[in-house]
Amino acid sequence: MNENIFKAYDIRGIYPTEIDEEVVEKIGNSLPERIGKNRIIVGFDARNGSKSLSESMVSGLKKVGVREVIEIGLSTTPMLYFLVGKLDAEGGVMITASHNPPEFNGCKVVEKNAIPVSGTEILSLIKKTGE
Repeated sequence: MNENIFKAYDIRGIYPTEIDEEVVEKIGNSLPERIGKNRIIVGFDARNGSKSLSESMVSGLKKVGVREVIEIGLSTTPMLYFLVGKLDAEGGVMITASHNPPEFNGCKVVEKNAIPVSGTEILSLIKKTGE
């Protein structure tokens, strides 16, 4: 896994060479350690690979026992953040590379009340959980 994809505010890299479904599933496996296992919302943007990466994220979350994963499908980042608060979720994951060039993809992770979780913190969780 390329550790350079883990940034201060998100996780992003060139899809599928730097970030792919396997990496995203590992991220999903590690997130409940930080944001909980009750309710996590997952959405994705229209980029190449976003839907597939979202499916891998959902799979990773479910494999480690997240009780309720709410898949909102194609969405915007602000909508996901809004729903994290509105639906009283423990966190959310938006599959996106935001303003980066089209060959990039990645994810933004937030905890309760849509507070960002850094990519570097997620990398530490992955190392801790042995994923």
